[in-house]
Amino acid sequence: MGNLFLIISLIFIGQTLGSLIGLIKKPKKTVLYGSLAFAASMMLGISFLQLIPESLKIISFYLVISSFFLGIIIMRIVDRILPHINPELMKKEKPSVKRSVTMLVIGMALHNLPEGLAIGVGFALTPSLGIMIALGIAAQDVPENVATIVPLYGLTKKRMKSFIITTGTILFEVIGFILGYYILGETLNLIGVSLALAAGFMVYLSIEELIPAARIKENPRTGVSGLIFGAACVLLIILLGGEW
Repeated sequence: MGNLFLIISLIFIGQTLGSLIGLIKKPKKTVLYGSLAFAASMMLGISFLQLIPESLKIISFYLVISSFFLGIIIMRIVDRILPHINPELMKKEKPSVKRSVTMLVIGMALHNLPEGLAIGVGFALTPSLGIMIALGIAAQDVPENVATIVPLYGLTKKRMKSFIITTGTILFEVIGFILGYYILGETLNLIGVSLALAAGFMVYLSIEELIPAARIKENPRTGVSGLIFGAACVLLIILLGGEW
């Protein structure tokens, strides 16, 4: 029960904290870039050091590879179809007053769904893996929600409305967690496929969104420090994982 409470708390903390920081005081760009690099490093480390190895223990190599790339393809399709806030641009990708808030909420919600799915499937296998994934996703939720709520507030002109919109989409991450834990976590083979699928989700988010948004070439010291710190955190979590 304690592990479950910790997972649910992490789901809420990352997005809520990011939204509050973005509303109270927009952080310096270097801080935001460093946070994005840190989150990308964590998600890549979790994917290649935990999710894929655990998946290989359960299902065949070819099924792992196909599931991994399917996860990337799914996220690519979602990314192309749905407008969302791009942290790199710090503005809407497709500015349009008519479809502004509604489409933005849909995009945010459906990006949260696979994140919750990854947490749920990991938790179904072992609590420590679920906690590790939740930590990685919470780490990327903070800078991502900062970058989301700043332009959203500029669009709505209302702090409370912007906060409710961003935090309201947490519900979809919770739904994803429930689906991952109670449905996809029912059979061992399905868990293996889902872990590889989740790795594809996280790798796509890291490479396609977080790393470009971190602008590492423009801020090498901040970016590289974030990458190293993120990798160190993953290794530390793996070492401590057996204690959960």
